[in-house]
Amino acid sequence: MGNDGFSYTLGIDVGSTSSKCVVLKDGKEIVSKALVPFGAGTSGPERARKEVLEQAGLLETDLSYTLATGYGRNMVEGADAQMSELSCHARGACELFPDVRTVIDIGGQDAKVLRINSNGMMENFVMNDKCAAGTGRFLEVMARVLEVDINEMAVLSARSEKKVDISSTCTVFAESEVISQLSNNADKCDIISGIHRSVAGRTGGLAKRLGVLPQVVMTGGVARNAGVVKALEEELKVPIFTSPLAQYAGALGAALFGWQKYIRN
Repeated sequence: MGNDGFSYTLGIDVGSTSSKCVVLKDGKEIVSKALVPFGAGTSGPERARKEVLEQAGLLETDLSYTLATGYGRNMVEGADAQMSELSCHARGACELFPDVRTVIDIGGQDAKVLRINSNGMMENFVMNDKCAAGTGRFLEVMARVLEVDINEMAVLSARSEKKVDISSTCTVFAESEVISQLSNNADKCDIISGIHRSVAGRTGGLAKRLGVLPQVVMTGGVARNAGVVKALEEELKVPIFTSPLAQYAGALGAALFGWQKYIRN
């Protein structure tokens, strides 16, 4: 408990490519959040934790409970508990969108689709963690080949005027396909739009296997790319909701579960 009499819980989500932290006050108010673009096996988790505590004006000893989630959750020193990122993403998404029934999470190196029941609990999921195609890593590789900033891809794809298909589902083959399109003088904006449709096709296939129930919410870093969100909406023929806190859904869920465990104890 902090010196001010409030209880603070920390949720830390250690992914493959980034580390996210959220601090909650009394299980309700987000007092600080931090994201560091370094994930499991790096200094990222510690840096994110240090940053989020500094923002909140708290010390480690002020925390009532710390819960770790994500790919690198078992590497977080000093965590009171660890929990699956599937559960934490579901919980965080429900906090952001209480009516959510389908969560699409595209992270750095995997993509998952979660089914949420009417009680806000995850009841089923499908996941692609065997291949980087259709993930944040895939988009990074494509941005590098095209020599564009990954954060500009959505704006550029919106300028597309001609359909260019990127049919390969493998990152290596897709890279060759993009290089071939460039050598044929295809417009970069058209190629990027094709890349976004390729991601949407792969992730949409996962979602269709599970069954898509509205409200559909997208979390993870790729949710910031409006081009991918739009392509997914067209693929699934449903509106997709995102939040400025999309990348923090896992950390938020972890902080909420941490609060519940603290109260129970």
